[in-house]
Amino acid sequence: MDIWHTLQTRLQKTWGYSDFRPLQREIIQCLLTGQDALILLPTGGGKSLCFQLPALLQQGLTLVISPLVALMENQVQELRDRQLPAASYHSETPKWLKKRTLHQLEKQTLRLLYLSPETLLSPTIWDYLIQPQIRINGLILDEAHCLVQWGETFRPAYRRLGTVRPALLHHKPPGTEIPIAAFTATADPQGKNTICRVLQLRKPRLFTQSPYRANLSLKVQNVWTPRGRKQRLFQFVQQQGNSSGLVYVRSRQDSETLSQWFTAQGYPTLSYHGGYEAKERREIEQQWLGGKVPVIVCTSAFGMGINKPDVRWVAHFSPPLLLTEYLQEVGRGGRDGKMSDTLTLVSDRTGWLNPEDQQRDRFFHNTLRQQYRQAQQIVQKLPPEGDLTQLEGIKDAAMALSLLHSAKLLVWLDPFHFQVKPGNVKQALDRSYQQQQEHYQQLRHYLRTSQCRWQFLMAAFGFQPDTAFRCGHCDNCSGAKRT
Repeated sequence: MDIWHTLQTRLQKTWGYSDFRPLQREIIQCLLTGQDALILLPTGGGKSLCFQLPALLQQGLTLVISPLVALMENQVQELRDRQLPAASYHSETPKWLKKRTLHQLEKQTLRLLYLSPETLLSPTIWDYLIQPQIRINGLILDEAHCLVQWGETFRPAYRRLGTVRPALLHHKPPGTEIPIAAFTATADPQGKNTICRVLQLRKPRLFTQSPYRANLSLKVQNVWTPRGRKQRLFQFVQQQGNSSGLVYVRSRQDSETLSQWFTAQGYPTLSYHGGYEAKERREIEQQWLGGKVPVIVCTSAFGMGINKPDVRWVAHFSPPLLLTEYLQEVGRGGRDGKMSDTLTLVSDRTGWLNPEDQQRDRFFHNTLRQQYRQAQQIVQKLPPEGDLTQLEGIKDAAMALSLLHSAKLLVWLDPFHFQVKPGNVKQALDRSYQQQQEHYQQLRHYLRTSQCRWQFLMAAFGFQPDTAFRCGHCDNCSGAKRT
């Protein structure tokens, strides 16, 4: 009773909430008792509070592994605004702030430290964290779906995270426990298994809520020409008035050219992608968050974890590759619980007049196939056991190790040393590649389905709604035309 009184008091005093949302109390209790956990809550479901609050009530440090600088900075700034001991450490952190953070780490005055997987495993941070006197209460993997989406090719450091706990415990006093909790809004059954396996979770407690959001209206519309695609998007945006919204595109070039086109039509927007300098990205974010510019034309680099409650619409100029990406991105609408419209524009299946979607898909899949072929070649250069320093001269070695780990041909002995397992490399990688292809088919099936879109999404993410379920507000339920 005493601990719950303390939690309730801190919740009201620090965050201004009168009570916990569904499952928050149970998740916090799980983390306070040192159990591993996998938590799936819808976007805007209050995931951050679940690990921030217990971290602030304990002596010692909680490490938060986060995928994007913008996401880290957004959460840390909110904590600092509340006078809470949190910091982030990444490639864009100024030198003076890095020095101060390392000093705070050594003096153990921090309660939350936000890091990317790559920074966590960098010599500077790792050498601090393994010091026996540095008390670590837990590891939090925020936006854990990134391990599944990016871990094989784009961000291979994710695949090494499973050995972080045993490696840290090796340097800590006997009896030390470091629980791990993974948080995400989107993980299908296969994704959940991958997260648990890669992180080596120990009998994790599973907390899940259906991804269904009654305030999100989902619509997919076929477009026949590049000009028709632009016009339909512009018409949709005009219908939203001056309300805040996001337009997602698949490339940096599309982000810039589409934003310029909107501005030329008399509707000023800003583009956003990972190619901009950090300062410029922060300025764009602040203009949008502050309502100075209502619309951002962005790649997937924008929006994850950014807390803007009044996003009234989300549009996909072109569909993403994965169903998890789609659900993440549309989920950024309506965090305040009010209605939010979404629209995804899709080329017709033939692509005769508008081949953009098919061309992008082919480019991506050809690139992915080439990466698997590179992995087959690189494995021939690997010793049976080795460490990463031995591979510094081999291009794409880290990606190859990640693909081999995914294909169960490699084990990480610790975050820096690996062992190659015997087996038919070509056969195992071909099987892994085929599984990836099947995963990408999910989104295509969603775009073409005639059933209730929310019913499709719930089933895809492991929830089985009643067969008679209809959301009543997607295009398939409402009878809105798709062409």
